[in-house]
Amino acid sequence: MAKNRPPNFVFFQPDEMRAESLACYGHPLIRTPNYDRVAAEGIRFDQCHVQNAQCSPSRVSMMTGLYPHCAGHRTLWHLIRPHEPHLFGYLHEAGYDIHWYGKNDMLARENLSCVKEFVEPESHERKNAYKFGDKEYYSFLFETLDGDREATADYIKVKAGIDFLKNRRSDENPFFLFLPILQPHPSYTTHRDFHHMYDPQDLPELRPSDLEKKPDYYSLIRKYRRLDELPTDFFRKINATYLGMISYTDWLLGELIAAMDEGGFFDNTVLIISSDHGDWAGDFGLVEKWPSDYSDPLTRVPLLVKAPGCKAGHVVEGPVEMFDLMASVMELAGLSTRHTHFATSFVPQLNGEAEDRERLVFAEGGYDPNEPHAFEGRWDWDNPPVEGIYYPKGRLQQEVRESVCRTTMLRSLKYKLVRRTAGRHELYDLQEDPGELRNLIDEPGMRETKVDLEGAMLDWFMRTSDTVPVGGDPRRFPAVSAVQTP
Repeated sequence: MAKNRPPNFVFFQPDEMRAESLACYGHPLIRTPNYDRVAAEGIRFDQCHVQNAQCSPSRVSMMTGLYPHCAGHRTLWHLIRPHEPHLFGYLHEAGYDIHWYGKNDMLARENLSCVKEFVEPESHERKNAYKFGDKEYYSFLFETLDGDREATADYIKVKAGIDFLKNRRSDENPFFLFLPILQPHPSYTTHRDFHHMYDPQDLPELRPSDLEKKPDYYSLIRKYRRLDELPTDFFRKINATYLGMISYTDWLLGELIAAMDEGGFFDNTVLIISSDHGDWAGDFGLVEKWPSDYSDPLTRVPLLVKAPGCKAGHVVEGPVEMFDLMASVMELAGLSTRHTHFATSFVPQLNGEAEDRERLVFAEGGYDPNEPHAFEGRWDWDNPPVEGIYYPKGRLQQEVRESVCRTTMLRSLKYKLVRRTAGRHELYDLQEDPGELRNLIDEPGMRETKVDLEGAMLDWFMRTSDTVPVGGDPRRFPAVSAVQTP
């Protein structure tokens, strides 16, 4: 890696985009030529897992290098406060100009002073494809977006980034350009050029919905959203639309790369592509996500990094955690943190060095009954928003609170263990069952493996249970005088 002037960074972050739905991650149908180009010219991390399956907690971990339990960041409502160290704060102090075009699920409003320019375009209205009362109404499948493909809110964000690059002079401060776009976050809809790009009948098989030994919320979500009344082909339609949404983000990425090429930034800028979490997108007969679910469609996200001097086309097969981004950007920028964190820099892998294939990665979330402020659905129950697309989710969390209980996941290349404070635990042999279809938690032959993984999870909790501040407070020890004995 070049070590002269601090590098510029461009971070393109689609929302809710799972890794397995990209061509460079093995999907047989989707067309994503621009993601594929970055994978071919940069580094592809095959097993990047987020620390929480929801937007805000995942992004907070990504910026701080801390697990959600370290500072209570497990909800949608609690963002990084001014007293909490984070990546953008460090970059700002070091002279970086941070330009952020897109939604803010990360920093508390009073903490945005570290950002030189923040623009959050209004999202365009989306229209449900079904009438209220239809069994499909709560499925998140919406009507096609008409109009110009350059008129969407996501294009406006990317265009702001393109304009920034066009006007940026090489003698200005180093920059970090952050583009958190909305798609492919539900509702499931995109521009008409992409909405029907894929035939549902051409898709590979989805994960089935009639599985034994899954947590109860699988069937509860299907019941509350009336998904249990819908045929399998309907979920294939959802998945096909989700793929079209990803292809639209790929087109947006292509527009960004073209601007980087034109401005001379593509070969001397660190380009990072990832997401905050994934989406079921019809798998298991489910839609969207759930705060206490840690199946691979929700935790495994793409991580593509193209940096000056990196080993082009290198694939890192060992597990990494999404919050490793913080430690890696800090190292690339030549900076040091001043807080205890648990992120591991992946900069050595950018140079082709071997990764730790035995590494364990972790994710956690969910809520406790003694924290009612954490749950969704905190509305006036005398007049609930029954026509809102998130109404079933909030209602389920309020009526069956154990369905969204505290949950922790441990994952290696071979096994996944998920433990909960209520309900069914999960254990999967990922080499034999990569789709997580057979829960082995009660299998006698897996008892020793389960005990070993539970021990590793306990060790992890002990190591990360708190963080000692860097730098102590002044204090005095009492003076001790020698006592003369006769």
